[in-house]
Amino acid sequence: MTTKTPRQFFRPLAIGAPEPYRELPLRLERMIHFVPPHLEKVRAKVPELAGQVDIVLGNLEDAIPVEAKQAARDGFIELAKATDFGATGLWTRVNALNSPWFLDDIAAIMGEIGGKLDVVMVPKVEGPWDIHYVDQLLAQYEARHALPKPILIHAILETAEGVKNVDAIATASPRMHGMSLGPADLAASRAMKTTRVGGGHPEYKVIADPTPDGGPRAVAQQDLWHYTLAKMVDACASAGLKPFYGPFGDFSDGAACEAQFRNAFLLGCAGAWTLHPSQIEIAKRVFSPDPGEVSFARRILEAMPDGSGAVMIDGKMQDDATWKQAKVIVDLARQVAARDPALAARYGF
Repeated sequence: MTTKTPRQFFRPLAIGAPEPYRELPLRLERMIHFVPPHLEKVRAKVPELAGQVDIVLGNLEDAIPVEAKQAARDGFIELAKATDFGATGLWTRVNALNSPWFLDDIAAIMGEIGGKLDVVMVPKVEGPWDIHYVDQLLAQYEARHALPKPILIHAILETAEGVKNVDAIATASPRMHGMSLGPADLAASRAMKTTRVGGGHPEYKVIADPTPDGGPRAVAQQDLWHYTLAKMVDACASAGLKPFYGPFGDFSDGAACEAQFRNAFLLGCAGAWTLHPSQIEIAKRVFSPDPGEVSFARRILEAMPDGSGAVMIDGKMQDDATWKQAKVIVDLARQVAARDPALAARYGF
């Protein structure tokens, strides 16, 4: 596959469109909170919600009935116009590229609220060709409506083809913001034998060898999504993008949701989707670094101001590699502290 030269890569794709970002805007994005905008009672809560979450996403795709597609689009435009989002991101998940609603989603949203929108989440991305199409289309609408900043693209990995092409998707456009794992559609695409939306499965497990006395054998449940999540994290990290865990569908099991989110956080994800209000606090807790970890990381940075050499702290050797790890934690803590005064105090900033 041929690729553009660096100079061409960062040129606007339409005359009058804004220059693409060279670096992603610095934003705290611990949770992408999904809102069904066709429901009036939900729209009414968005101004209050905007102060509680890092991202408000108006969902136009799955979970929106066919007969409510127009109402969802109109409702999203209405809530976007009526709300001051401040530092909170405004996103939308549009309908799939092969659906009858995608073009109208883009046309209406870009024309009415394109200046307030930060990111378009694109479902079922199969390869770089999907990103190229959306990239060009957004540039044309940015130029038509003289929008002041470029709209970013966030891809959902929810087909086997998309996972296979994840590296090419990550580098397809300077508009790329990041990617999310979409476990339910991906399970169907792969013919996986599960109806769960995210999380583990009790039958996906390893079992210890038999014991000589025939006693009980230890069993450990495994993570169906570890391989795919790690592959996505690597693709995003190498391209300077943000990886996210997607939905956790069992709203009644907060402990399992927290465990899945924490695994994603430890693996390198910036955040996760929250589909229910109960998951917002879980995401805040998980994707904000632990104050104890922050304190120790700050000690490493203070002991090695320029990141060179090696020191001993509490009997553990610290070198340039652990200095880099510490900097990741402290930089994230500073972002969190800017949005959360209570955590800022616990971090000591």
